[in-house]
Amino acid sequence: MTSPGPAGRKSTTREPIIQEPEASEPEATRRTAGATESSRANRGWWDRNADEYQVEHGTFLGDDRFVWGPEGLDEVEAELLGPPEELKGRDVLEIGAGAAQCSRWLAAQGARPVALDISHRQLQHALRIGGSFPLVCADAGALPFADGSFDLACSAYGALPFVADPRQVLREVRRVLRPGGRLVFSVTHPIRWAFPDEPGPEGLTVSASYFDRTPYVEQDEEGRAVYVEHHRTLGDRVRDVVASGFRLVDLVEPEWPAWNTSEWGGWSPLRGNLIPGTAVFVCERG
Repeated sequence: MTSPGPAGRKSTTREPIIQEPEASEPEATRRTAGATESSRANRGWWDRNADEYQVEHGTFLGDDRFVWGPEGLDEVEAELLGPPEELKGRDVLEIGAGAAQCSRWLAAQGARPVALDISHRQLQHALRIGGSFPLVCADAGALPFADGSFDLACSAYGALPFVADPRQVLREVRRVLRPGGRLVFSVTHPIRWAFPDEPGPEGLTVSASYFDRTPYVEQDEEGRAVYVEHHRTLGDRVRDVVASGFRLVDLVEPEWPAWNTSEWGGWSPLRGNLIPGTAVFVCERG
Protein backbone atom coordinates (compact mmCIF):
# COMPACT_ATOMS: atom_id res chain seq x y z
CA MET A 1 0.00 0.00 0.00
CA THR A 2 1.29 3.44 -0.93
CA SER A 3 -0.04 6.89 -0.16
CA PRO A 4 0.91 10.05 -2.07
CA GLY A 5 1.12 12.21 1.04
CA PRO A 6 -1.05 13.95 3.61
CA ALA A 7 -4.65 13.77 2.45
CA GLY A 8 -5.67 17.25 3.57
CA ARG A 9 -3.05 19.26 1.67
CA LYS A 10 -4.23 21.93 -0.76
CA SER A 11 -2.21 23.69 -3.44
CA THR A 12 -2.16 27.44 -3.84
CA THR A 13 -3.95 27.30 -7.18
CA ARG A 14 -7.17 25.69 -8.31
CA GLU A 15 -5.86 24.95 -11.81
CA PRO A 16 -3.72 21.84 -12.43
CA ILE A 17 -0.51 22.06 -14.42
CA ILE A 18 -0.92 20.73 -17.94
CA GLN A 19 1.63 18.07 -18.84
CA GLU A 20 3.24 17.80 -22.25
CA PRO A 21 1.30 15.63 -24.76
CA GLU A 22 2.71 12.40 -26.10
CA ALA A 23 5.14 12.71 -29.00
CA SER A 24 2.97 10.75 -31.45
CA GLU A 25 -0.59 9.51 -31.64
CA PRO A 26 -0.99 5.86 -30.65
CA GLU A 27 -2.49 3.32 -33.03
CA ALA A 28 -6.01 2.13 -32.16
CA THR A 29 -6.69 -1.57 -32.69
CA ARG A 30 -8.59 -4.57 -31.31
CA ARG A 31 -6.37 -7.32 -29.92
CA THR A 32 -5.88 -9.45 -26.85
CA ALA A 33 -4.36 -7.82 -23.75
CA GLY A 34 -3.74 -9.64 -20.50
CA ALA A 35 -3.99 -8.46 -16.92
CA THR A 36 -0.38 -7.29 -16.55
CA GLU A 37 -0.29 -5.42 -19.86
CA SER A 38 -3.66 -3.80 -19.19
CA SER A 39 -2.68 -2.67 -15.70
CA ARG A 40 0.66 -1.24 -16.82
CA ALA A 41 -0.84 0.54 -19.82
CA ASN A 42 -3.72 2.11 -17.97
CA ARG A 43 -1.62 3.24 -15.01
CA GLY A 44 0.62 5.06 -17.48
CA TRP A 45 -2.28 6.48 -19.48
CA TRP A 46 -4.04 7.95 -16.46
CA ASP A 47 -0.79 9.36 -15.09
CA ARG A 48 -0.11 11.09 -18.41
CA ASN A 49 -3.67 12.28 -19.01
CA ALA A 50 -4.91 13.10 -15.51
CA ASP A 51 -4.26 16.83 -15.87
CA GLU A 52 -6.13 17.13 -19.16
CA TYR A 53 -8.97 14.96 -17.84
CA GLN A 54 -9.49 17.13 -14.76
CA VAL A 55 -9.41 20.34 -16.81
CA GLU A 56 -11.90 18.99 -19.37
CA HIS A 57 -14.32 17.28 -16.97
CA GLY A 58 -13.61 18.88 -13.61
CA THR A 59 -16.43 21.40 -13.85
CA PHE A 60 -19.01 18.72 -14.66
CA LEU A 61 -17.76 16.42 -11.91
CA GLY A 62 -17.37 19.20 -9.36
CA ASP A 63 -15.13 18.93 -6.32
CA ASP A 64 -17.58 17.09 -4.10
CA ARG A 65 -20.37 15.65 -6.25
CA PHE A 66 -21.13 11.95 -6.63
CA VAL A 67 -21.98 11.47 -10.32
CA TRP A 68 -22.40 7.97 -11.73
CA GLY A 69 -21.70 8.84 -15.37
CA PRO A 70 -21.85 11.35 -18.24
CA GLU A 71 -25.65 11.45 -18.03
CA GLY A 72 -25.26 13.24 -14.70
CA LEU A 73 -27.12 10.73 -12.49
CA ASP A 74 -26.33 12.05 -9.00
CA GLU A 75 -26.21 9.91 -5.87
CA VAL A 76 -28.13 12.65 -4.06
CA GLU A 77 -31.22 11.62 -6.03
CA ALA A 78 -30.33 8.02 -6.93
CA GLU A 79 -29.51 6.80 -3.40
CA LEU A 80 -28.00 3.61 -4.83
CA LEU A 81 -25.73 3.28 -1.80
CA GLY A 82 -28.70 3.92 0.47
CA PRO A 83 -30.32 7.02 1.98
CA PRO A 84 -27.70 9.72 2.68
CA GLU A 85 -28.63 9.84 6.36
CA GLU A 86 -27.67 6.15 6.67
CA LEU A 87 -24.14 6.74 5.34
CA LYS A 88 -22.95 8.40 8.52
CA GLY A 89 -20.24 6.37 10.22
CA ARG A 90 -20.03 3.85 7.39
CA ASP A 91 -16.66 2.70 6.03
CA VAL A 92 -16.72 3.14 2.25
CA LEU A 93 -14.15 2.15 -0.39
CA GLU A 94 -14.15 4.15 -3.63
CA ILE A 95 -12.38 2.24 -6.42
CA GLY A 96 -10.93 4.19 -9.34
CA ALA A 97 -11.49 7.40 -7.43
CA GLY A 98 -9.64 9.81 -9.72
CA ALA A 99 -9.65 13.15 -7.89
CA ALA A 100 -11.91 11.59 -5.24
CA GLN A 101 -14.98 13.72 -5.89
CA CYS A 102 -17.28 10.89 -4.78
CA SER A 103 -15.29 10.27 -1.62
CA ARG A 104 -15.47 13.98 -0.79
CA TRP A 105 -19.27 13.84 -1.09
CA LEU A 106 -19.38 10.72 1.08
CA ALA A 107 -17.26 12.40 3.74
CA ALA A 108 -19.69 15.32 3.77
CA GLN A 109 -22.48 12.84 4.60
CA GLY A 110 -20.51 11.63 7.62
CA ALA A 111 -19.13 8.47 6.01
CA ARG A 112 -15.52 7.34 6.36
CA PRO A 113 -14.32 6.94 2.76
CA VAL A 114 -11.03 5.61 1.43
CA ALA A 115 -10.22 6.72 -2.14
CA LEU A 116 -8.21 4.20 -4.20
CA ASP A 117 -6.80 4.70 -7.69
CA ILE A 118 -4.11 3.07 -9.81
CA SER A 119 -2.88 6.49 -10.95
CA HIS A 120 -0.58 8.49 -8.68
CA ARG A 121 -1.22 11.61 -10.76
CA GLN A 122 -4.99 11.34 -10.36
CA LEU A 123 -4.54 11.15 -6.60
CA GLN A 124 -2.35 14.25 -6.72
CA HIS A 125 -5.43 16.05 -8.00
CA ALA A 126 -7.33 14.69 -5.01
CA LEU A 127 -4.64 16.26 -2.82
CA ARG A 128 -4.92 19.53 -4.73
CA ILE A 129 -8.64 19.77 -4.03
CA GLY A 130 -8.23 18.55 -0.46
CA GLY A 131 -10.00 16.27 1.97
CA SER A 132 -9.55 14.54 5.29
CA PHE A 133 -9.81 10.91 4.11
CA PRO A 134 -7.06 8.44 3.10
CA LEU A 135 -5.82 8.16 -0.48
CA VAL A 136 -4.38 4.84 -1.63
CA CYS A 137 -2.48 4.17 -4.86
CA ALA A 138 -3.02 0.50 -5.71
CA ASP A 139 -4.37 -1.94 -8.28
CA ALA A 140 -8.02 -2.90 -7.78
CA GLY A 141 -7.13 -6.53 -8.41
CA ALA A 142 -4.99 -6.67 -5.26
CA LEU A 143 -6.66 -4.48 -2.65
CA PRO A 144 -4.30 -3.67 0.25
CA PHE A 145 -6.94 -4.03 2.97
CA ALA A 146 -7.86 -6.68 5.51
CA ASP A 147 -10.93 -8.88 5.10
CA GLY A 148 -14.15 -7.20 6.16
CA SER A 149 -12.76 -3.65 6.28
CA PHE A 150 -15.70 -1.84 4.63
CA ASP A 151 -19.47 -1.56 4.80
CA LEU A 152 -19.85 -0.24 1.24
CA ALA A 153 -17.85 -0.05 -1.98
CA CYS A 154 -18.45 2.11 -5.03
CA SER A 155 -16.88 2.74 -8.40
CA ALA A 156 -18.07 5.31 -10.92
CA TYR A 157 -16.43 4.21 -14.18
CA GLY A 158 -13.39 3.15 -12.18
CA ALA A 159 -11.21 0.07 -12.73
CA LEU A 160 -13.76 -2.44 -14.07
CA PRO A 161 -13.85 -1.19 -17.69
CA PHE A 162 -10.07 -1.41 -17.83
CA VAL A 163 -9.21 -4.79 -16.30
CA ALA A 164 -8.74 -8.08 -18.11
CA ASP A 165 -10.15 -10.11 -15.21
CA PRO A 166 -13.16 -8.30 -13.67
CA ARG A 167 -13.93 -11.30 -11.45
CA GLN A 168 -10.58 -10.87 -9.72
CA VAL A 169 -11.54 -7.29 -8.85
CA LEU A 170 -15.03 -8.30 -7.74
CA ARG A 171 -13.68 -11.12 -5.58
CA GLU A 172 -11.27 -8.69 -3.94
CA VAL A 173 -14.09 -6.23 -3.28
CA ARG A 174 -16.20 -9.02 -1.77
CA ARG A 175 -13.27 -10.00 0.45
CA VAL A 176 -12.87 -6.50 1.93
CA LEU A 177 -16.63 -6.00 2.40
CA ARG A 178 -18.40 -7.03 5.57
CA PRO A 179 -21.30 -9.53 5.35
CA GLY A 180 -24.29 -7.87 3.70
CA GLY A 181 -22.09 -5.08 2.34
CA ARG A 182 -23.14 -3.29 -0.83
CA LEU A 183 -21.14 -2.68 -4.00
CA VAL A 184 -22.37 -0.24 -6.65
CA PHE A 185 -20.36 0.27 -9.84
CA SER A 186 -20.97 1.95 -13.18
CA VAL A 187 -19.45 1.12 -16.56
CA THR A 188 -20.01 2.02 -20.18
CA HIS A 189 -23.24 0.33 -21.23
CA PRO A 190 -22.16 -2.80 -23.15
CA ILE A 191 -24.41 -2.02 -26.13
CA ARG A 192 -22.19 0.98 -26.88
CA TRP A 193 -19.46 -1.36 -28.13
CA ALA A 194 -21.53 -2.10 -31.23
CA PHE A 195 -21.55 1.59 -32.22
CA PRO A 196 -18.77 4.03 -33.19
CA ASP A 197 -17.65 6.15 -30.25
CA GLU A 198 -18.97 9.36 -31.80
CA PRO A 199 -21.49 11.84 -30.31
CA GLY A 200 -23.12 12.75 -33.64
CA PRO A 201 -25.32 10.87 -36.13
CA GLU A 202 -22.39 8.68 -37.20
CA GLY A 203 -22.51 7.18 -33.71
CA LEU A 204 -26.01 5.77 -34.28
CA THR A 205 -25.19 3.07 -36.83
CA VAL A 206 -24.03 -0.37 -35.70
CA SER A 207 -20.48 -0.94 -36.96
CA ALA A 208 -19.24 -3.93 -34.92
CA SER A 209 -20.50 -7.09 -33.32
CA TYR A 210 -21.83 -6.63 -29.80
CA PHE A 211 -20.53 -10.13 -29.11
CA ASP A 212 -16.93 -9.37 -30.10
CA ARG A 213 -15.14 -9.27 -26.75
CA THR A 214 -11.73 -8.42 -28.19
CA PRO A 215 -10.26 -5.55 -26.12
CA TYR A 216 -9.82 -2.06 -27.53
CA VAL A 217 -6.12 -1.23 -27.42
CA GLU A 218 -4.11 1.87 -28.21
CA GLN A 219 -0.46 0.99 -28.80
CA ASP A 220 2.78 2.82 -29.54
CA GLU A 221 5.05 2.39 -32.55
CA GLU A 222 6.64 -0.70 -30.99
CA GLY A 223 3.30 -2.38 -30.37
CA ARG A 224 3.23 -1.75 -26.62
CA ALA A 225 -0.19 -1.01 -25.21
CA VAL A 226 -0.60 2.50 -23.81
CA TYR A 227 -4.36 2.23 -23.16
CA VAL A 228 -6.64 -0.80 -22.87
CA GLU A 229 -10.39 -1.10 -22.42
CA HIS A 230 -12.19 -4.44 -22.08
CA HIS A 231 -15.66 -5.29 -23.37
CA ARG A 232 -18.13 -7.45 -21.48
CA THR A 233 -21.68 -8.06 -22.66
CA LEU A 234 -24.53 -7.31 -20.27
CA GLY A 235 -24.87 -11.03 -19.58
CA ASP A 236 -21.13 -11.28 -18.92
CA ARG A 237 -21.37 -8.51 -16.33
CA VAL A 238 -24.27 -10.23 -14.56
CA ARG A 239 -22.44 -13.56 -14.53
CA ASP A 240 -19.28 -11.87 -13.23
CA VAL A 241 -21.23 -10.37 -10.33
CA VAL A 242 -22.94 -13.64 -9.38
CA ALA A 243 -19.83 -15.81 -9.82
CA SER A 244 -17.89 -13.48 -7.51
CA GLY A 245 -20.29 -14.01 -4.63
CA PHE A 246 -22.65 -11.06 -5.00
CA ARG A 247 -26.39 -10.83 -5.41
CA LEU A 248 -27.54 -8.43 -8.12
CA VAL A 249 -30.11 -6.12 -6.52
CA ASP A 250 -30.68 -3.68 -9.39
CA LEU A 251 -29.41 -2.73 -12.81
CA VAL A 252 -29.86 0.97 -13.55
CA GLU A 253 -29.69 2.39 -17.09
CA PRO A 254 -29.80 6.19 -16.61
CA GLU A 255 -31.84 8.12 -19.14
CA TRP A 256 -30.40 11.31 -20.58
CA PRO A 257 -31.90 14.28 -18.70
CA ALA A 258 -33.19 17.37 -20.51
CA TRP A 259 -30.90 19.68 -18.52
CA ASN A 260 -27.71 18.00 -19.72
CA THR A 261 -26.66 19.63 -22.99
CA SER A 262 -22.98 18.65 -22.77
CA GLU A 263 -20.99 16.12 -24.77
CA TRP A 264 -18.43 13.79 -23.18
CA GLY A 265 -16.54 11.72 -25.74
CA GLY A 266 -19.18 9.55 -27.42
CA TRP A 267 -21.87 10.59 -24.92
CA SER A 268 -24.25 13.29 -26.10
CA PRO A 269 -27.92 14.35 -25.87
CA LEU A 270 -28.49 12.96 -29.38
CA ARG A 271 -27.28 9.47 -28.55
CA GLY A 272 -28.40 9.55 -24.92
CA ASN A 273 -32.02 10.05 -25.91
CA LEU A 274 -31.92 6.95 -28.12
CA ILE A 275 -29.57 4.36 -26.63
CA PRO A 276 -28.21 3.81 -23.12
CA GLY A 277 -24.70 5.00 -22.34
CA THR A 278 -24.16 3.80 -18.77
CA ALA A 279 -25.01 0.67 -16.79
CA VAL A 280 -24.98 0.83 -12.99
CA PHE A 281 -24.87 -2.47 -11.10
CA VAL A 282 -26.19 -2.54 -7.52
CA CYS A 283 -24.89 -5.62 -5.72
CA GLU A 284 -24.88 -7.07 -2.21
CA ARG A 285 -22.31 -9.38 -0.72
CA GLY A 286 -23.61 -12.91 -0.34
